[in-house]
Amino acid sequence: MRRRRALLAAATLAAGLLVAGPAPAARAADPPAPLPAPKVHPIQVTGPAAERLNLVIMGDGYQADQQSLFLADVDRNLAVMWATEPFRTYRDYVNVYAVEIASIDYGVRCDPDGRVRHPDGTIRDTGQREGPIDTKNTALRMIYQQGCTDPLSRGTVYGGAPVDCASYAGYYPPGVNPCETGTQAHNRILDNYVVPVLGIPRTSQNIQTLAIFNTFTYGGIGGTNATTSGGSPQGPLISLHELGHSLGTMADEYPYSSRDVVRPCYTGGEPSSFHHTAYSDQQRFVADQQKWWRWVGEESLSGGTVGLHEGGGSYPCGQRRPSEHSIMRWIGFDWDQVGREHMVARITGLRNGGQMSVRNTPAGTVPRDGVLWVETGHPRYHELDVTWRIGGAGGAVLDTHNSRSLDLGPLDLPAGTVVHAEVRDPVGPDGIDWVRNPSTGNTATDSGYNGPRFVQTRQWTVGDTSAVPSPPAAEITASTPTTAPVAGDEVVFVETNHPTDRILDVAWSLDGSPVANPHNSRRLDLGALRLAAGTHRLVATVTDPADPARAADRVEWTVDNAAPSAPRRLSEPLTTLPGALEHPVYFDGWDMWLTPRDDRTGYPEQRYVVGQFRLDGDGWFNYFGFPEQPMPSSPFQFRHSGTSVKALTYGNLGTGGLSRATFEQTLPDDHPSGGFVPGFGTHLVEHRAIDPAGNIGPAESYRATVLPGAAPACTSTLTGRQGRVTAAEGVTCLTDAEVTGPVTVRAGASLVVRDSAIRGTVTSVGAATVQIFGSTVEGAVQLTGTTRDVTIAGNTLRGAFVLTGNTQVSANERYSRLAGAYGPVLVGNRIDGALSCAGNSAPVRDFGAPNTVRGARAGDCAKL
Repeated sequence: MRRRRALLAAATLAAGLLVAGPAPAARAADPPAPLPAPKVHPIQVTGPAAERLNLVIMGDGYQADQQSLFLADVDRNLAVMWATEPFRTYRDYVNVYAVEIASIDYGVRCDPDGRVRHPDGTIRDTGQREGPIDTKNTALRMIYQQGCTDPLSRGTVYGGAPVDCASYAGYYPPGVNPCETGTQAHNRILDNYVVPVLGIPRTSQNIQTLAIFNTFTYGGIGGTNATTSGGSPQGPLISLHELGHSLGTMADEYPYSSRDVVRPCYTGGEPSSFHHTAYSDQQRFVADQQKWWRWVGEESLSGGTVGLHEGGGSYPCGQRRPSEHSIMRWIGFDWDQVGREHMVARITGLRNGGQMSVRNTPAGTVPRDGVLWVETGHPRYHELDVTWRIGGAGGAVLDTHNSRSLDLGPLDLPAGTVVHAEVRDPVGPDGIDWVRNPSTGNTATDSGYNGPRFVQTRQWTVGDTSAVPSPPAAEITASTPTTAPVAGDEVVFVETNHPTDRILDVAWSLDGSPVANPHNSRRLDLGALRLAAGTHRLVATVTDPADPARAADRVEWTVDNAAPSAPRRLSEPLTTLPGALEHPVYFDGWDMWLTPRDDRTGYPEQRYVVGQFRLDGDGWFNYFGFPEQPMPSSPFQFRHSGTSVKALTYGNLGTGGLSRATFEQTLPDDHPSGGFVPGFGTHLVEHRAIDPAGNIGPAESYRATVLPGAAPACTSTLTGRQGRVTAAEGVTCLTDAEVTGPVTVRAGASLVVRDSAIRGTVTSVGAATVQIFGSTVEGAVQLTGTTRDVTIAGNTLRGAFVLTGNTQVSANERYSRLAGAYGPVLVGNRIDGALSCAGNSAPVRDFGAPNTVRGARAGDCAKL
């Protein structure tokens, strides 16, 4: 600890500049060097802070030489956020600022899984644990609640003054209290460094802070001042979940208060949460028009069907939620329709402000030949509708082609005429269908598509004076951000200055060629242009018709229309089945590595590309490697019942989906959330990437079949050319072998064949185990009286195949009990001869990978 402080004390920064790495240790007698002043980075500024949501991301536990690591963590968090709806569409409604803050110590106080700092500071999972330390001193005083005593601690909050705080006075500039609490440090840094940039008070309700703390350990908490782990594989997903609390006022949907404690079912009244209910009858729920009733029956964005799903609100039963999954239940999934409907209202309505931001010609009496204008928000993939009326809200509608400006001169309206403008975000069922609540309200739980979060109106009265002409000037006052490429299907915009007596002209060009703009629109829908794949150059030019030769301005964008991808690598299978899709076969499960990638044209530095996958069509899930494993080298692990990590299960192929509380899988069968069935069978996995511009790449896919069982360890292995083979005892393995004669398995012995060719027959009587994978057998196969396991997958069997009196010992009692006993396993084989099955312990099972049988079928296999 003291050594790390000495390193930091010696680390020097020029004003606002990062050092390249740790400086040499200072002499013990040297006084500590003051910490560098916090530095504010405007990451994305799309408009005045008063008219936007403002996300301020602050770093804690990053030492002076680790600020580049902090900024990389910011990029990863934002990449995931911008890839997730509704932030992907409403990205330009949010200003983002990152604040570099150097800490005295590395890490987090009372981190239950804290790692020792790597010498270069950029590797967090060093593999060397330092244990929870209560004496760490970081800039924002982050601490894991009960983390010094509870290994499952995950709530991370702004803590109290550090231990021995007065001794750190030399690190701070005069006037800063070294014993300030985390909240006091947070407020001081906002007031002194961030507020001057934003121009609005720290207490403004449209400011959301997110503290990213420097650890590999999972953790975070919600609130106006949310927190998340910078180095955890799931860190950006924690951020989104916490923003669901902070911005979205949503409650947790997971089934526990403490991960390893099973609570009794909820028995209280109707929960106040808009996405939880005590109703158990779905028909009654819809008939009573309760909460999310308008979405019931729809395919959920996060998987399954919207309805009443058992568990939520930190209870395993008694409360129901809208979808099987969502980011408020298990991080990794998106919000479902119910959550998205609410989140988009909170974004467009500037959180608690409740009003969609619209700029406009000042209200009141206007010149009879003046120009009225409104400036609206700009979703990235659709346009807002602007309707102009003469005679007030019920007056005649003008055909203005969705223009944001109205020239009164040609209309020749009499004095006293009321001109009305309606600005509407078409989020309702007649538009993009994101909001189904028709309410005119704007409260936290009742914000409808007819309310002020989505609809604004303005009115003016025509006077009898003439407009005083504005001097020639043409200026682009706002636009789609130009600091990074835009997506190939984005709606790009510009805003201009507003002369009193005329409308400026806007021209668009793409790759040097003009783009038709018959209605002088300030917006261009790139998706409608159906751009060729690749990178393009887009230019908007504004001119003043009063002096077009001299009054002009322009802005330029790089258009990224190159689709990202997420190539996969899978763990070694038992065999791979033929077909259009890759189809490996495994015992118990498999591992998947994704490498999201994108064309970097137009990006000055490396940017994070988001990978996603979907299991059996059950909602897109963000790929992050695997919990508690190093990134990006660790694969996602799919297992028949998942893998338990700190009392949560990940990669589950069984009932309930990818993520579960571990206790849910052992609940009694008659429990409302019980009856878990392991996921043996065939699964479809799709995977894709979303790049920094927002382009969603085409999905690739594969199938994987997971079988119960395991391959026995070989006691002898034969490869290459062989004559007659007899497995007399132990486990004989044929691997990449060519057998010219028959293969015989004696009683009690076992045979495992992989990727081999057998020219003769295969016969076993009373064998323990017979497994054949990815091989060709020219002769007949007859397996009789096997005592433990018959598993035959991905083979070509030219002759007859007879299975008689074989006993299949279940490799998973829960599966056999709840899904039914299974007999010999026959998966994805081509059988040219006759197939006969009789007297086996249970019917032959193909686990979702059918066999192709060209000959006759008899016995239990007649319907296989």
